[in-house]
Formats: sequence, C-alpha cells, structure tokens
Amino acid sequence: MDIASAKLIYFSPTRTTRKVVAGIAQGACAHKAEHIDLTPPDTALQALVEVNDDLAIIGAPVYAGRIPAEAASRLRRLRGNGTPAVIVVVYGNRAYEDALLELRDLALEAGFRPVAAGAFIGEHSFSGDATPIAVGRPDGDDLRMAEEFGRAIREKMKEMRALDDIPPLRVPGNFPYKDVAGLTGVTPVSGEGACARCGECASVCPTAAIAVREAAETDANLCIRCCACVKVCTIGARRMEDPRIRQVAEWLSANFRERREPETIL
Repeated sequence: MDIASAKLIYFSPTRTTRKVVAGIAQGACAHKAEHIDLTPPDTALQALVEVNDDLAIIGAPVYAGRIPAEAASRLRRLRGNGTPAVIVVVYGNRAYEDALLELRDLALEAGFRPVAAGAFIGEHSFSGDATPIAVGRPDGDDLRMAEEFGRAIREKMKEMRALDDIPPLRVPGNFPYKDVAGLTGVTPVSGEGACARCGECASVCPTAAIAVREAAETDANLCIRCCACVKVCTIGARRMEDPRIRQVAEWLSANFRERREPETIL
C-alpha cells in the first residue's frame, strides 16, 4: 500500500503536537497531506468529519497521564472509515501513562485502524524561567526521529497488501484509565497593569475562555489550563500564579530534568 494521501489530525494548543505530527508526515512522504486542526474553539461544534485517506496521523497532548477531555470530545467527531492511523501523544518529560492507550481506543472507536504509535516529548505547559521543564522540545533531534518514524511507517505500509493485513496494535497503558483529579477555579491571570490588550491570548485559546476587556479575563469554567495564552504572550503579562500549579511546576522541574527520548511502536 502506497501513501498517496494523508490527514494530519491534531489537538495542539501550544503547537508542540502539531510539530511532531508534521515531522512524521514529512518522513512518510505522502503526496497529498491535509491538516485537520482540532484546536480552534469552533471545531468543538463542527459536523462529523469523514476521513478516507491512505493514512491518518492523529496527535494529542498528555495532561496528567490522559488525553485532555476537550481533545477526546473533538476526536469523537471524526469518522475513520477504516483508514490506517498513526497515533501520537506528546508529553512534558514526566510520563504518558494511559494516554497512548486512550488515544488508540479513541481511534478505534472512530473507525480508524491503528498501525503505529509514538510518544514524543514537548515543552511542558507549566515550564517557565523559574521552572524549566523540557524547554524547547520537540527539538531538532526529536523532529529527526519523527521523520525516521514516518519513513519506517511508509515501509511498513508498502508491505501491506490489504487493510486486513493490519494486526491489532498493542500499546502501553492500563484500563480503566487513571482518574484525573480536577482543579477548580485555576486559570492563568494577567498581571495588573501589564496587559497590552492585544488579544493574542484570546486568539490561541482552544475553548474561547478569554475575553479582553480592561485586561484579558479568563472564564474558569472553560479554561483547560493548556497555558497556550501564557506561551504566546510576548510581554509576559499572562502568568499561572495559583500556588498549587507553582508547586506542581517546581516538583516537575526538580524531578524530571533528565532528558527522555521518544518511543515508537510499529
């Protein structure tokens, strides 16, 4: 089976997952590649998206060892129609726990046929100057590994004569998936007098949780703490100041400094 067309499907508020998925697609050398970005708020309400390509590359970030509920909801609006799929999670250098298994199951539920899987590393949402966590990742080495993975997928697909040749894909993880304790009322904030009201933070929010008035204000009921707004603010006006988040960031920075490498499954 040749890869003539591919769909790049991802939920990627801070664009790390998007980079990895694009790197894999480049290695797979699909002649025609189309992006389906599930990050913008309006994709939560879109009609079902039918996928009928030679390959789908489906990527999502990892939040506390799971696929974000918002990403899972949007992925359920896809119909795979038996399309072979690569499933990819991107985590912040700690662990991906049940996320890869959960994404595989979501892909199966949507009608895809998983053929390969990967777990890559991206800069953690809570990373900052005082608490660096996987800063700058995926970096050049990560993206080279993503391309190599894509080339290996292409070779695997060439060996397949029909979709029935695809064996079940086994990935790490446990079911039932781990419980994720929610934090209520925790959002990034804009420093008093610091917000330039440029609207960049609102433009990248995947849930339309930010309204720009006298300063950028966040609806705590909608915020998923992806910190895309913090990353995009060039003047540093957006910050995650909640002491619980600072404590987690300090713990992650202190205990998970050793570089983890991508894992791939074919």
